[in-house]
Amino acid sequence: MTGYAVVTRELPQGSLNLELRSLNNRYLDIQFRLPDELRMLEGSMRELLVARLNRGKIECRVNFLSSVSTENLQHINSDLLHKLLKLNQVVRATLPDAGSLDVADVLRWPGMLGSAALPVADLSGPCMELLGTGLDELAAARAREGEKLKLILLERLARIRRLAAEAVPRIPVLITAFQEKLKARLCEAMISCDDDRIRQELTLFASKIDVDEELSRLQTHLDEVERVLSKGGAIGKRLDFLMQELNREANTIGSKSVDAEVSKMCVELKVLIEQMREQVQNLE
Repeated sequence: MTGYAVVTRELPQGSLNLELRSLNNRYLDIQFRLPDELRMLEGSMRELLVARLNRGKIECRVNFLSSVSTENLQHINSDLLHKLLKLNQVVRATLPDAGSLDVADVLRWPGMLGSAALPVADLSGPCMELLGTGLDELAAARAREGEKLKLILLERLARIRRLAAEAVPRIPVLITAFQEKLKARLCEAMISCDDDRIRQELTLFASKIDVDEELSRLQTHLDEVERVLSKGGAIGKRLDFLMQELNREANTIGSKSVDAEVSKMCVELKVLIEQMREQVQNLE
């Protein structure tokens, strides 16, 4: 399921920002975008995500913006500063017209403020708490989307039930039409219209086109889909299995069809089931 959450916490050391993105995916796929200094938290963060989520392609991004204050000036990376000074002298000696680095350029140089700009020990606790808050917001966003998907699935279920109801009365009509056609062919062929012979042929024909059992199983699966939807929770995999069962019954009904209208209804039935299956892939 798709979803998005962003949470921020202001700390004495700076601003900690955590962003969660969720895209549709059949399985759980977690990707992290963390500062190198916070890589040590990836294992704990992954455990929390796995405990709370079942499906989706999840991207977790953490950023830390340190506070700009005079206290940070004492943490300038002296080694890097001297190396940068020597490189500046070499470049100026080779290219006299080249501009020299100013103070702002030096302070913005990657790593110039040293590790003190990212106090890992002080950030680990707030980072995990922020992840929990972000997951709560993400769950709420996915729940809202789930309610919309539920309405879509229930609408498809209602249409499938109407199609199945239309197919039921056509079976006796087909048997009657076959009986009349059989009698006419026997008479045209100057063969005695023996009632036993006709009954045997009708019984054989009826057994071939009888879809009562498939329609009954179809209704049972539809009832189960509604029950699972009303139950809520992590239902995606259960519904995925039920979509397979619905499709199996639809295929069997289609293979037994000897009527153009029933065949047409089966095609529409399979289209609706496929639409439901695609939506189910998005559910937790």
